[in-house]
Amino acid sequence: QVQLVESGGGLVQAGGSLRLSCAASGITVSVYAMGWFRQAPGKEREFVAAISGDGRATSTSNSMNGRFTISRDNAKNTVYLQMNSLKPEDTAVYYCAVRRSAGYSRYSIDYDYWGQGTQVTVSS
Repeated sequence: QVQLVESGGGLVQAGGSLRLSCAASGITVSVYAMGWFRQAPGKEREFVAAISGDGRATSTSNSMNGRFTISRDNAKNTVYLQMNSLKPEDTAVYYCAVRRSAGYSRYSIDYDYWGQGTQVTVSS
């Protein structure tokens, strides 16, 4: 059974940083692309960042303005999202996902497995 468990969320003041982790079990993710998405209350789920299976290619939403960085440690079966200069509008539930393909996608429909999400709240 595939499980993705996100951690690292919480409450942070505007301008602060958080590092989210997503640990996978039941699947060896080293050959698969992984992504981060987020969903704020009353809004649709949106793309945040994605990384290819080998970690050589990444994509981050332009709306993050270079504040977020995705990385992965295939030896640990884990993907990370470093979030800096957080803003109140970054408040959302953040989800990680696995796509059973080496190439990443910016579209949630292309992902096959999802975690339960971790809440990130940024106070002003």
